[in-house]
Amino acid sequence: MVFPDQANHYGTLFGGNALSLMGKAAFVAATRRARTPVVMASAEKTEFHVPVRVGEIIVLSARVTRVGRTSMTVEVDMTAEALLSGARRLAVRGAFEMVAVNADGRPVPVPSPSASSEDHAS
Repeated sequence: MVFPDQANHYGTLFGGNALSLMGKAAFVAATRRARTPVVMASAEKTEFHVPVRVGEIIVLSARVTRVGRTSMTVEVDMTAEALLSGARRLAVRGAFEMVAVNADGRPVPVPSPSASSEDHAS
């Protein structure tokens, strides 16, 4: 839920807070796919479609869309939901490059997926 301390002076979710939440969702999806530590390398092509008002619920959906040798692309959708009516609309969409790293923070290969791996985080 969006609370007043997360909003700008217009009463809508501050863009920086939206990006922070989306980055966390990308982290979860990439970590679940790689099952190894990951870090964000970049945030790409973030599109703010509609404002999210104070009092609305936000739903984040993240999915790994590309796996390279050491990096993954994670697309994240932020959907706004009116608390009382349940009406939903796509508010923000963005892509994040996440890199698998070792204990020293150096890139490492992304392991092949197991049959039971999950590429989606909500």
